[in-house]
Amino acid sequence: MSLSMHAASAPVFTRMLGNALLWLDKAQAHAEARKFDSANYLGLRLAPDMLPFTRQIQIASDAVKGCMARLAGVEVPKWDDNEATFDDLRARIRRTIDYVQGFASAQIDGSEGREIVMQMRVGELRFTGEDYLRHFVLPNLYFHLTTTYALLRHAGVELGKRDFLGG
Repeated sequence: MSLSMHAASAPVFTRMLGNALLWLDKAQAHAEARKFDSANYLGLRLAPDMLPFTRQIQIASDAVKGCMARLAGVEVPKWDDNEATFDDLRARIRRTIDYVQGFASAQIDGSEGREIVMQMRVGELRFTGEDYLRHFVLPNLYFHLTTTYALLRHAGVELGKRDFLGG
């Protein structure tokens, strides 16, 4: 039996974004236990030229909502990137999860051959639906969520592999 496009996308997105919600909870608890403002995490970077913590979550969210929309053949929703607190980031993640869960399997399944065209700063990118999911979206999602996780670990938040992978 082959894996459907919906099964290869929506449950993965939902699980990983749900895990990220738990990381935020642990980070906030860490900050509260040490009596500092969790907003200190929002600008974290591992290097001066990398995007900050908040952008990592926004980009992960954008990758997921863009993927679901493109695979379903609908317009990608535009969301403001104005999150300024942990509560804002949680709301962004929950909104993304709700968006993913709003798609029926039938809207995504069969999209492996759909042509996906994206305009990027570097030019136009073209994929089949399957290649877009497997070779663009999933690596991007894991890159930005791994970076989010690593920033929190680097800041002393007690997270482990089980937190990354989920229950």
